[in-house]
Amino acid sequence: MIRIAQTDEQILACFSAMQQLRPHLQEAEFLPFVRLMMDEGYRLACFEQDGQVLGVAGFKISHNFYLTKRCYVEDLVTIESARGQGVGEKLFDWLSEHAKAQQCRAIHLDSGVQRHGAHKFYLNRDMKIVCHHFVKELA
Repeated sequence: MIRIAQTDEQILACFSAMQQLRPHLQEAEFLPFVRLMMDEGYRLACFEQDGQVLGVAGFKISHNFYLTKRCYVEDLVTIESARGQGVGEKLFDWLSEHAKAQQCRAIHLDSGVQRHGAHKFYLNRDMKIVCHHFVKELA
């Protein structure tokens, strides 16, 4: 089952999955930070099976001049023990349907250049590499 985590308990249940993608996260800081991001439009979808979160997708619906309305995926991860079982595909399909229902024109995401497995996953879902993402560290 896929749902958007809303309660503190549902959000906290996503921590171990999210930490596999973002190992720097500390459990004590996770809930307040997710709540802060939610104030900025962030949503956390989770795939649960038998009471365990097997995958999560963090995303925002937003507007810009380039695509008007879009779904931006900030985080997408399946726990290590569930990889290859279709969890990522189900989350991605759910994101696609959710974005369509919100009248988004596209799904966007950034992926680290070293994440070759993730790139293959995205390319197999008809995503295209359309730009370079630049960063200037300020601190």
